[in-house]
Amino acid sequence: MKAYVFGATGTVGSPLVQSLLDNGHEVLAATRKPGESKTGLKYVDAGDPKAMAEADSVFLLSPGGLPDQYSVLKPYLDQARQQKPQKTVLMTAFGVEHAPPEAPMRKLELELLDSGLNATILRPNWFMQNFNTYWIHGILSDGKIYFPAGDAKTSFIDARDIGATAATVLTSTEYSGEALGLTGSEALDHSQVAAKISAATGKSVEYVNVDPNDFKASLKQAGLDADYVELLSGIAAALRDGFASPITDAVNQVLKRDPISFDQYAQDYATAWKG
Repeated sequence: MKAYVFGATGTVGSPLVQSLLDNGHEVLAATRKPGESKTGLKYVDAGDPKAMAEADSVFLLSPGGLPDQYSVLKPYLDQARQQKPQKTVLMTAFGVEHAPPEAPMRKLELELLDSGLNATILRPNWFMQNFNTYWIHGILSDGKIYFPAGDAKTSFIDARDIGATAATVLTSTEYSGEALGLTGSEALDHSQVAAKISAATGKSVEYVNVDPNDFKASLKQAGLDADYVELLSGIAAALRDGFASPITDAVNQVLKRDPISFDQYAQDYATAWKG
């Protein structure tokens, strides 16, 4: 099968592409940062929806850093509707089904499910990899995880499991018309996360429950778009209110194995936090 992967060099796209290649599929890797091509892989322009025209299956995700994901992905949905691939997979976010229908991600979901396409929606929870990317500065500078989560728990998922799940669904006839919430196998609060990172690195890491307004101010200082700041603040508030704590068995159901544990993730990425 030839699969089109939007965001092919990203946190989810990279393991997804590798999983597809490992299983003998061809990949059209849509990205603005092409690397060196290898057997079975062809880089295509992420800005051109028509680049997916020769694909048998299509994977789309909501780009990070943008508040209006609908406007970005609408042309790609239109292209998929025109060419009717064997399978279209859209990745949104955990809990999006509770958002109002006009919310960009939910609007994408509803349009895809109403398109008549053979489609599956993946809704992953918060990535474990956020701790070695977005929150790494505080860990490296003073051993702190700064986030307004209170003592709420989150069933974090490893992005490698998201990629592997997406690869399986993308090349399968199963799960048509379904939406799968993807989580890890345990729900942890941020203090427990800090303890696990400490154990993996031998470095003292602590969680600091920052004020939501201070968190919002720090995002603005980092130069993020005002609308995106509001989006992130809202998602953080939902986590703080416990909406990210449920655990599903979708990863186990699709991959026939348990999700990667946070302990394993911390061991695998320990060098990132050692500086």
